[in-house]
Amino acid sequence: MSVEILFILLLAMFLGFELIAKVPSQLHTPLMSGSNAISGITILGAIVAVGTSAETVRIVLGTLAVMFATINVFGGYVVTDRMLAMFKKKSGGSGK
Repeated sequence: MSVEILFILLLAMFLGFELIAKVPSQLHTPLMSGSNAISGITILGAIVAVGTSAETVRIVLGTLAVMFATINVFGGYVVTDRMLAMFKKKSGGSGK
């Protein structure tokens, strides 16, 4: 791995942490939806990478990428659904 790629990875991790830490709680649901969309793109890219590779290491890493991105999308939708449920009005039970 070249030094430039490692630098970009570390910079992205630092900036991502700083940005997420400063997001107000009202924006977490829209941010989660955007994250789910990005993970969906990751799934498609990993599937293409696995399908076009003949090397075992790349196939294993691509399969792991598909698995983890799928878990991330599923978990993100579950969390988003639970957060949106908190904003729904509760029924009064009066039968109306």
